Amino acid sequence: MNIQWFPGHMAKTRRMLTENIKIVDVVVELLDARIPKSSQNPEISELVMNKPRVIVLNKSDLADLEKNRLWQSWFSKKGIDVICTNAITGAGMQELKSRLKKIMRPKLETAAAKGRIQKPIKTMIVGVPNVGKSAFINKLTGRATAITGDRPGVTRNKQWIRINPEIQLMDTPGILWPKFEDPETGMHLAFTGAIRDDIMDVPTLAAKLMEKLAVLYPAELAQRYKLQGIDEKSGVVLLEEAGRKRGCLVSGGEIDYNRIGNIVLDEFRAAKIGRMTLECPENRQEGIDEE
Repeated sequence: MNIQWFPGHMAKTRRMLTENIKIVDVVVELLDARIPKSSQNPEISELVMNKPRVIVLNKSDLADLEKNRLWQSWFSKKGIDVICTNAITGAGMQELKSRLKKIMRPKLETAAAKGRIQKPIKTMIVGVPNVGKSAFINKLTGRATAITGDRPGVTRNKQWIRINPEIQLMDTPGILWPKFEDPETGMHLAFTGAIRDDIMDVPTLAAKLMEKLAVLYPAELAQRYKLQGIDEKSGVVLLEEAGRKRGCLVSGGEIDYNRIGNIVLDEFRAAKIGRMTLECPENRQEGIDEE
């Protein structure tokens, strides 16, 4: 599958980021902990210039716990600030606030020494669609300040949000890049819901996902859908068998591919199959963009 998705409002978002980056102090880049490589927009490094940046592995509660540790270690060894967060429980939020203050401490101390009034740390939140920015901001602020949704593209405009007297956030719409050079990147983004399902062939996407999970998490996949011999079967066959097990049938006993396809995608995204990460740092050919 060669998946591409770059609607017009994303080009507008890219222009908006370029115009506003000059006035922010720190950039917080949210990545999906299940796909840290694929969910990092390669254009972000160029857009944020030399601003301090913190990487947040959001939705870490949906990702493989051991792989979370591997990714944290991988980033840390490269000197990149990284925090795992859970926008539902609030895990990692206080650590992020402390990290922002630490990054900006020299600037704040210099301002204080000159007798200047302390201004809030201006922080820009960036990330791909459906990475959980709005839910993340709501948990960080402790109130419903950003509109949330379970589909990509809910946030369409920037908004400034005050966390406390010390930190101010700019929420930005999710942004992808014009062309995915690696087809697997597009699939990973589609698996996790960063690309709208209504432009996808859902059964084919679900079959591709099952094919991948049969390699990475065979026991969990087999248990969830009561499958056997999954290492010898294609994704389409696995999807068909899951459809029969779940009773996703139409007249004549044929498989309702759309229904079972949506079920598989929904259950993967909600971690009902299990906590899963589709990418490992040790399998990477190239490093993630750095400062």
